[in-house]
Amino acid sequence: MSNATVKSAATQKGALTRNSVSVLGIFGPKADLRALMRLSSGRVKKVKTGSRVASGTVVAIDELGIMLRQSGQTKRIVIPGS
Repeated sequence: MSNATVKSAATQKGALTRNSVSVLGIFGPKADLRALMRLSSGRVKKVKTGSRVASGTVVAIDELGIMLRQSGQTKRIVIPGS
């Protein structure tokens, strides 16, 4: 595979919204999933269920993304492209 082919397969233009929380990936055993999140500050953080981030608390992680509780509301954040 050429570098150009790898680059085009690995990137999605506009997949991450600036100044918002994004899920970059999910990993680990099914019983103890972890997520790699990009925070609104641009910082990348490894999280698990119960982790606190500036924008809320991670209440669940599954194969598609995370559930994040913010200000009393829970919302799903999915991996871009899934």
